[in-house]
Amino acid sequence: MDLMALADFNLVARHGGFGRAARAASRPKATLSRRVADLEASLGIRLFERGTRTLRLTEEGRTLHERTAALLAEVDETAAAIASGRSHPRGSLRISAPVLFSQTTMGKLAADFAALYPDVRLDVTAEDRAVDMVEEGYDLIIRVNPPAEVDLIGRCFLRDRLVAAAAPGVVRPDRDGPVRAIMMRILGPAAPWRIETDEAPLTLLPEPIMQLSSLAMVRDAVRAGAGVGLLPLSMVMREVAQGRLVCWGNAEGREVELWALYASRRLLNSKVSAFLAFLAQAFPKGTSEELAAYME
Repeated sequence: MDLMALADFNLVARHGGFGRAARAASRPKATLSRRVADLEASLGIRLFERGTRTLRLTEEGRTLHERTAALLAEVDETAAAIASGRSHPRGSLRISAPVLFSQTTMGKLAADFAALYPDVRLDVTAEDRAVDMVEEGYDLIIRVNPPAEVDLIGRCFLRDRLVAAAAPGVVRPDRDGPVRAIMMRILGPAAPWRIETDEAPLTLLPEPIMQLSSLAMVRDAVRAGAGVGLLPLSMVMREVAQGRLVCWGNAEGREVELWALYASRRLLNSKVSAFLAFLAQAFPKGTSEELAAYME
């Protein structure tokens, strides 16, 4: 398989179109289109369904993207680490991370990283807003389920999932219907919660009795028995094991993915390479269980 063509295919898949991928990489659109077509010909399958104004991955294309994107990112990171290996990581490393991840995990991560690299001065900001890495001077940002960005690349280092959780005294309904819900702030009516249980899928109609601005607040209110909430499994795993909370089932939908992102147009320096390698070492499987254990 032509690795250059595979890299171009992943570039187009990540950005959702040949035009956006061409602008992000400062490459001719025709070159990307030709390379992807050559890859399709060599594999004997279609990787994209091409419409007049739309481009979407086929099932085979989605599988190829999911299984090779992280591998190619690791190759890039390894090459960058080798290239920057002559200089020991030192200086300031500015990171923007989500508030919840910062409150539960980032402090321990920072301490463990500092023990390994005492010459690196970490500057971590907890925030959920969109940031401009270049304009605001960040070396790395950590985000949950980030949209495709034209100027950022990176890798997913953790996967979590949402579960419906409640205190033991809150009774789970046996059939589809309304529930007293503790939710993050939303605009408009709450969408139904589709929950996968051991018996059969359950559709819950959340009736918000309170709307809170952080998942930590939602967890605390759920733990106090006020109602049911959707929370990351890693956040409630210990309480469920101790019997302080009950897991009603997994919420259908996309996994919660944490990505470490950096600017693709700048040479990956030794500080960023070291932190990416450190994340991979801290969470080798990238599971909810690893995150929960690290938080403890």
